[in-house]
Formats: sequence, C-alpha cells, structure tokens
Amino acid sequence: MAELERQERLQIMLTSEELEALENWRFEQRMPSRAAAVRELLRRGLLAEGKLLAPGSKSGAYGVLDAAPDEDSSAG
Repeated sequence: MAELERQERLQIMLTSEELEALENWRFEQRMPSRAAAVRELLRRGLLAEGKLLAPGSKSGAYGVLDAAPDEDSSAG
C-alpha cells in the first residue's frame, strides 16, 4: 500500500460555536469530512497570510472521494 503524504496528526479542541460554523461551512462546500474542511480552511488562511505558496491537494487525491463518474456510463 502506498504511503500517504499526510503523516502528522493534529488534534484540536473547538467550542460548540466553532464546530457548528465548521460543519455549516463543510456542508455548504460539500466537503467529504471535517478533516478535509479543516485542511481547506487552514490552507486558505495560510494563503491569505502569504505563508503558503503551493496549492493544496484535493481530498480525492487521497482516496476520500471517488473520481467523477464517466458520463457515458450513465447513458442507458
């Protein structure tokens, strides 16, 4: 099995208001998980502060989301 690039674990504590805001944003953006939402928000914050130059990876690159279904397969 190939190793994931994400080898570090980060645990955070949130207030109920922060968690509600995160969940609302996550569902609005159709993010696959809380972790994906936190990573995306962190990436956006770092980009806004000029601390991150490289674009982030999509969760699909880590097997969280399947690739989009082939349009031909839906034709019957």
